[in-house]
Amino acid sequence: MHGNQEGRFFHGYYDHHGFLPLYVFCRNQLLVGYLRESKIDGAKHAWAILALLVKRLRQVWPKVKIIFRADSGFCRHHMLSWCERNNVGYIVGIAKNKRLNALTAQLQRDASDCYAQLGAKIRWFSDIRYAAGSWKKRKRRVIAKIEHTGKGSNPRYVVTNLKGDRKTLYDKLYCARGEMENRIKEQQLDLFADRTSCHRWWPNQFRLLLSSLAYMLLEAIRRLALQGTELANVYVGTLRLKLLKVGAIILRNTRRIRFLLSSACPYQRLFFHVAARLAPG
Repeated sequence: MHGNQEGRFFHGYYDHHGFLPLYVFCRNQLLVGYLRESKIDGAKHAWAILALLVKRLRQVWPKVKIIFRADSGFCRHHMLSWCERNNVGYIVGIAKNKRLNALTAQLQRDASDCYAQLGAKIRWFSDIRYAAGSWKKRKRRVIAKIEHTGKGSNPRYVVTNLKGDRKTLYDKLYCARGEMENRIKEQQLDLFADRTSCHRWWPNQFRLLLSSLAYMLLEAIRRLALQGTELANVYVGTLRLKLLKVGAIILRNTRRIRFLLSSACPYQRLFFHVAARLAPG
């Protein structure tokens, strides 16, 4: 943050003044980009947004299976209960605490002994039933990842209502959440979602909306027109640089507009390929 914008507050985790935007992605597709003040709980408004998304998705696809995946900052009893009441799957990180560590203490000791014998990284998974104090004594399935390396023990936990193999759920489903960090970086760094330098709150929210629309446009080009090409999986910043950030001359008269690219443009064939794929009809 630069200046004294409305809604600007200090956030201890980031050690900076700023906003706390909320993003929701479905794989590569952006569903929500929402600016928030940074003095709030990180999960604030997430429950309401999740409910609105589920309602809208089921209007179009009544039988679609929806899974809510998030890190431990969104682990709230009311959100999990709402998911259970509304047939929404969830797999959400849960922060380490003394009770969880006590429930897995024996496994952690066994992993430490095994590491001492083998000298290789130990990585086990276990199921436990656990109820946090705020969960009103409602026990839920928690998948524990018991890991021991040269740096010591590193247990991690996720709470879920999904059925299936714990290792598969953790590795294939939950850990894939980390890919969303790349989508956020695309939004923030490549499409300037952090350029919230207006003094007033609503102009900054509008700027985030414009950045979100820009991401949706470039993601659609990547998904619909670039499949099977060398730019099919590049970041949107690379897409902007190689495909769109091209010197050109525009000639306009009463009958037409001519758009002239340089004959030395290295991606001109790909540019025309994209234009053809996106042309109506």
